[in-house]
Amino acid sequence: MSNQKQDIVAFTENITDDWKNFPVCEINDHVVRVSVLQKDFYWHSHSKSDEFFFVVEGELFVDFEDRTETLTKGQMIKVPKDVLHRTRSNMRTTILCFESTDNDVTGDANEK
Repeated sequence: MSNQKQDIVAFTENITDDWKNFPVCEINDHVVRVSVLQKDFYWHSHSKSDEFFFVVEGELFVDFEDRTETLTKGQMIKVPKDVLHRTRSNMRTTILCFESTDNDVTGDANEK
């Protein structure tokens, strides 16, 4: 991504997949990803980096082992590294995700 303005609606308007995640920008040693989801992602954690979610549109549920946080447009949450979690939605939801470029995913991908 250059230093030109970008439009998240243009990035996502034609996505019809139940789950799509792609990088849009790298900043130093971090990456900004756009995710469009309409279903559950599997339980997982990251051992190298915190993860940060910002809801652009829709509703995002972030499940933790002891609770669920519900986020709507304009809301955000940080998931600390090594914390087991999953994201899910039952409507088309667009989020921005911030994490280190070398972040790992540890979990049961078979549940995806």
